[in-house]
Amino acid sequence: MTTLLFWIACGCALGYLPLTSRPAGSLRTVLKTASVALLAVTAIMNGGPWLLVLALALCATGDALLSRETDATFMTGIAAFAAGHLAYIALFLSHPTSSVALIWNAPAIVWSLIILGIIMATLLAPRAGDLKGPVLAYIPIILGMGITVLALPDAGPLQWALPAAMAFIASDLILATEKFLLPPHYPALKVTPYLVWPLYWGAQLGFVLAFA
Repeated sequence: MTTLLFWIACGCALGYLPLTSRPAGSLRTVLKTASVALLAVTAIMNGGPWLLVLALALCATGDALLSRETDATFMTGIAAFAAGHLAYIALFLSHPTSSVALIWNAPAIVWSLIILGIIMATLLAPRAGDLKGPVLAYIPIILGMGITVLALPDAGPLQWALPAAMAFIASDLILATEKFLLPPHYPALKVTPYLVWPLYWGAQLGFVLAFA
């Protein structure tokens, strides 16, 4: 049963890919939401930690909201994803093998993420309009997720956690660039949706592989 749900989740993710640049619609919302919600169910059935299930459920909620593509649902969706990242942070730090001391074994990653956060906040602040507050609050949360994952040892299934976190950050970086920094009809906008989705869903899959 778990395997079947996993493959259905994969099918939903693949089915959503060609719809990423299409206008909002019911099929688009269902496929996007189900692709992560079914990973949450898979994690439950595999005995995954409740914080993993909570993070996936919150992100699936964020997917449902963001798929509607209005400013109101965007703000609520950001809140859902921020809560999901906080759940991931708690998951990383509460794992039996985690150690905060390990974070400083990778200072280049830590400082790169801090600098990236400063750059993105500087670029986005004057361009985010009414969404400035939620966007700026979201930046340290997702980067905090990228830093705290370094508390996990790079061994066994947990090896999936770091690349998953980096893929998640990359997807959000591209999404923010797409929404706030690139002008309308910029050529890259034809490609960015097809980068964001594989990185994002691949990140969620990586976390499931790491913890469930």
